[in-house]
Amino acid sequence: MRLREWVILSANANRPLAEKICEKLGKTLGQADVRRFSDGEVFIEIRENVRGRDVYVIQSTCRPVNDTLMELLVMIDALKRASAKEITAVIPYYGYARQDRKVAPRTPISAKLVADLLVAAGATRVVSIDLHAGQIQGFFDIPFDNLFASPVIVDHLKKEMAGMGELVLVSPDAGGVERARAYAKRLDATVAMIDKRRTGPNVAKAMNIVGDVEGKVAIILDDMIDTAGTLTEAASTVLNHGATRVFAAATHGVLSGPAIDRIMASKIEKVIVTDTVPLSEEARKCGKFTQLSVADLLAEAIFRIHNYDSVSSLFI
Repeated sequence: MRLREWVILSANANRPLAEKICEKLGKTLGQADVRRFSDGEVFIEIRENVRGRDVYVIQSTCRPVNDTLMELLVMIDALKRASAKEITAVIPYYGYARQDRKVAPRTPISAKLVADLLVAAGATRVVSIDLHAGQIQGFFDIPFDNLFASPVIVDHLKKEMAGMGELVLVSPDAGGVERARAYAKRLDATVAMIDKRRTGPNVAKAMNIVGDVEGKVAIILDDMIDTAGTLTEAASTVLNHGATRVFAAATHGVLSGPAIDRIMASKIEKVIVTDTVPLSEEARKCGKFTQLSVADLLAEAIFRIHNYDSVSSLFI
């Protein structure tokens, strides 16, 4: 019986992560020419024979979101037209995930639109990490594996926080309490939640804390850090309520707009993120960020998917 052949490709969004994944799998990153026409149009030429092969395309749809998304779609289309057997889109960070429902009349559900585009382009499976909204999996009629970065982050926290004192995992909103509870269970810590109030359009004010943070080391936990407004407001709140120190951890370090300036001006001692989104040079130099790699996690997921093994143990 002929062994199923497979190829791993990457566009431009996060090639260092793709190279780490290939290193873990003992594979060579496939060759693909990704370039632009003078007017900005994306052009991709696959320089590997993919006919009848399983192909894994690694591409976070991070900033610039529309460019990286278009690269992913064009690459998938190229693979489909080159007769690839299976095309798995490995999207460590799924852009547009916050637009998962109508928040006002006459607004889009862009996360569903992206799902439709991926399927129409030719993707036969999707792998992602810590979706902002888990229900996005239901937007697809193809298999979707939503992995969690918690094993990577928890292992780091266990080493770094040992001996610091009693820990409390703080969710910056009600939607993240389940995540905070899962981390707290593994770290033998307690849980607290920020009670937010909307004071105006796109403005959230942290008003109170549900839970006890007094005398404890607080770790503010979220799936992503974008402009860091919610994060820095939460940090001030927990310190005002008696926390002795404050740290932050998130899977996706989007860090757009004033995020880095806000974090640098805050009393957050360290911000832990993963490499689902590349860390900017500014963030690397500021000294407050620690970036962990999810390459092992994704490599294991790809290996198991390719060999038809269970990936359920990666969902904890």
